[in-house]
Amino acid sequence: MKPISLHEIWMGATKCRHCAVRDSALFAGLREADFRHIHQPIKDVTLAPTDVLYRMHERGGALFTLRGGAMKLLQYLPDGSQRIVRLLKNGDVLGLEALVDQPYQHDAVALTDCEICAIPASVIERLGHEQPRLYQELMVRWQQALNEADAWLTEFTTGTARQRVARLLLRLACPDQGGHLPLFGREDMGAMVGLTTETVSRTIAELRRQGVLRDHGATLRECDRETLHRIADGEE
Repeated sequence: MKPISLHEIWMGATKCRHCAVRDSALFAGLREADFRHIHQPIKDVTLAPTDVLYRMHERGGALFTLRGGAMKLLQYLPDGSQRIVRLLKNGDVLGLEALVDQPYQHDAVALTDCEICAIPASVIERLGHEQPRLYQELMVRWQQALNEADAWLTEFTTGTARQRVARLLLRLACPDQGGHLPLFGREDMGAMVGLTTETVSRTIAELRRQGVLRDHGATLRECDRETLHRIADGEE
């Protein structure tokens, strides 16, 4: 891990030029002057797919902003199986438990190559005392995490396998904007929607045969959103 100063992030130095910390994450509401009295408090973390950022029940003194890539938050069921309870993308914040001196509630695992800022909780506390805007943004982030958890609970644990997979594709892999996007592994997709790997594979294969999806390897190139919405709503 390499140290980065908040001032470097604010000024757009090196890889931080387009950093989510500067524009869309916790520090978006702060001014340059707010950062100058803090020196080298942030660490630059790079992860490869399957690397673990932190483990469930670990106590850590940092929270994290995901600058690039995708990560999953895992919890484990009594039978040892795992569930993905949240997927994180650019600009998302994780490890907020550190701010209330609680252990992490999940395993945080990289799905793709990831670039992360590790921010000591003490830095947030210090800035928060002086800049109420920061705590307001933290509350927004916490509420977003709760909303995301509620959405995953309602969308991905009810309905048929076909409905769940359609909802997942609409949420994760078929945005309104075009582009070639990663289609996550079947095991991961199953852990997101509470289905077996085999069931997810069969459902994806069926959607592909019907022309609803067009993919190449692990890349989703095109999807029929209208049909997926009908399937998600139980109309097909």
